[in-house]
Amino acid sequence: MTGSTQNCVSEEELYQTTLQWIAKRGVELKEIAELTFFLQKDYLPSLTLEECLENVKQVLKKREVQNAVLTGIQLDMLAERRQLEEPLLDMLVRDEGLYGIDEVLSMAILNVYGSIGLTNYGYIDRVKPGVLKRLNDKHDGEIHTFLDDIVGAIAASASSRLAHNRKQAPPD
Repeated sequence: MTGSTQNCVSEEELYQTTLQWIAKRGVELKEIAELTFFLQKDYLPSLTLEECLENVKQVLKKREVQNAVLTGIQLDMLAERRQLEEPLLDMLVRDEGLYGIDEVLSMAILNVYGSIGLTNYGYIDRVKPGVLKRLNDKHDGEIHTFLDDIVGAIAASASSRLAHNRKQAPPD
């Protein structure tokens, strides 16, 4: 038998928990919406930050996205508390470039919205605008090895969702 109904969390409870955990880690949904706007503003001239925020919220309502967010945040928190074994702890604390599992977890988010999200994620992960720059700053003692990639993937997925739902104007 797969799946148990015991201790089953409702969809709304899981969504609210996801929002709370993101906020608890110092990220506002508006910051993710700003990344989405950054990715789509040249293609959707009438795009608003409010529309980006709504698309971020819709992405966060997907169960696969919630699972990735909660898993990644939990791993970051365990690393901060030094509650992981070596050598994994060292890899997460340093955000080792060859580790790559943080990006793999983000792919679970990107797969929900297709190839546009993947290309947008690659771009935003490289240039690290807005909140991504702050999350990658390793000087505050907080560990965001997973969260920076998760936030980028949410923004890229919201961008993809927008691209699929609105007619795009060609770039100048």
